[in-house]
Amino acid sequence: MIQQILREEIVKESVIYQDILQQGLQQGLQREASFVLRLLKRQLGELDSAVEFRIRSLSVDQLEALGEASLDFTQPEELMTWLERNSE
Repeated sequence: MIQQILREEIVKESVIYQDILQQGLQQGLQREASFVLRLLKRQLGELDSAVEFRIRSLSVDQLEALGEASLDFTQPEELMTWLERNSE
């Protein structure tokens, strides 16, 4: 049992494991951004490419908050106000 735990720790610290983990996290972030963009486009219509870029630059937490806030948006200006207040 102790050997198994030690092996898991060694694997988790390996460069290959860290690289695979990072790739998975990046893919998840891209999927979340794509989902939020689809929601926004459905509600507000087409978005400017600069706005899309800005949304794709958000963190996971920011994307989740935007997705939730988007349920109340009725105009593109509301999206822009949200981005100004909530993006870094």
